Amino acid sequence: MMDFLFIAPWLVLVGYGLLIWLIMPSGVTNTQFFSGSSKGGAEPRLVLLVSSAAISWIFAKSITNVADLSAAFGWIGAIGYSAYYLCFIIVGVTIYFIRTRGGWLSLSSFLTNKYGTTCTKLFMVAIAIRLFNEIWSNTKVGALYFGAEGSGGYWIAVIVITAFTLFYSWRGGLRSSLITDGAQMLLAAVLLVVVLSTLGPGLFAAGLPKVNNSTMLAGSTFLCLALVQALSYGFHDPVMTDRAFITSPKRMIKGFFLAGLVAGSFILLFSIIGIYSRSYGLDGVAVVVVPGVFGLPMLLVFNAIMLTSAGSTLDSTFSSAAKLGARDWTNNKETPTDKHSARGRHLMLALALLGNLPLLSIYLGDTLGPAVIAATTISGTMVMGLAPIFLLSWIRIARKLSFHLAFWPGLCFGVLLTLESALSIQIFPAALDIGSGKYADDLGVNVFGLLICTGGFLFGAMFSKLDNRAREISA
Repeated sequence: MMDFLFIAPWLVLVGYGLLIWLIMPSGVTNTQFFSGSSKGGAEPRLVLLVSSAAISWIFAKSITNVADLSAAFGWIGAIGYSAYYLCFIIVGVTIYFIRTRGGWLSLSSFLTNKYGTTCTKLFMVAIAIRLFNEIWSNTKVGALYFGAEGSGGYWIAVIVITAFTLFYSWRGGLRSSLITDGAQMLLAAVLLVVVLSTLGPGLFAAGLPKVNNSTMLAGSTFLCLALVQALSYGFHDPVMTDRAFITSPKRMIKGFFLAGLVAGSFILLFSIIGIYSRSYGLDGVAVVVVPGVFGLPMLLVFNAIMLTSAGSTLDSTFSSAAKLGARDWTNNKETPTDKHSARGRHLMLALALLGNLPLLSIYLGDTLGPAVIAATTISGTMVMGLAPIFLLSWIRIARKLSFHLAFWPGLCFGVLLTLESALSIQIFPAALDIGSGKYADDLGVNVFGLLICTGGFLFGAMFSKLDNRAREISA
């Protein structure tokens, strides 16, 4: 029996691998590698766009997060985390106007024209950190079903999951990501039905867990934090923004609205894991302890869920990294060649190797290890300045100064908040707190920080206007 318990998760991994192997495309051209188009050059259909965009945001880490938040705060925690999926609407509408009003074919070309090359590079460094963070955070969640952190099974799973995803991403780039995302979305839907049908009767019998006033207020604080961060969070995720340029603007905006609805609904429904855990008073990480109640079959279902969600995010991360380094960094507009694809593939390999290095932090001790992990995570706070940079980009006089006066304050606030968490010290005064509970500090910093970033952006625009007038007078 013990041998089967050890082998079973690997059988799930093999089955998942065979499914992806059977559907991954072959003979992908250089154009397809970066644009995701068909061999005939046709843009992805609406169903494929929706499936890919949605499953790419149903991260393994997201399922864990919504389960933990709903276990901590009940239904308000589930709604709070689902609020982040408003990013699809915010990003979709913004990029729709960027494309239709200016005809831009990428965010990098838009930013270069609007704010200059230096500002564009700063933005791309921020999203490169985001891509780096996606690697270790997703491989870790998937690998924990194969052994305890640091065990032999855990490390083998990290290597296998990363290597296999890199393999099919290497072959097909964005086209591979889109095609496999369709199958991963279908598989995730089937697995979600299994989870709901298994946990639903027990939860119905026990009823929704009671949430006292203090817990409700703390959960509401997190909900407000998510709503504030949703204004900027999606713009620093190239997995999302890359998909906003691969179809016509009309199809894109329709697809993003649908993807936000689908992905947000999936995450909201996955919160049943945490709500079940809270109803039955289970201790520990919800995505581990809840399936453990139902035995091996449910553990294997959760294993498949995490492999599916981790794989869909990892392949999108690799394809976005290839495009970022081989195309966007140099604002390359020429038709992709073998040279561009080779450079993109090399960047995929580098990211696969470097992106898993933070997992080694478990050997640095109970204090330094978590601090390293916290330091590698670019939080939603760090990119709060992207909200005015994109949402107010229609202000014509806003240029380089506006970008810098919005970007740098947000980055500083984010770094300080990360240090506060990593080192367990108080940097921001309690007077800035808004709401209650563990997220009151975060909400206060994000609200006041966003006001400062927005004010800086507008000040930069006014200064540019006055400077232009002064030059006209002197001329």
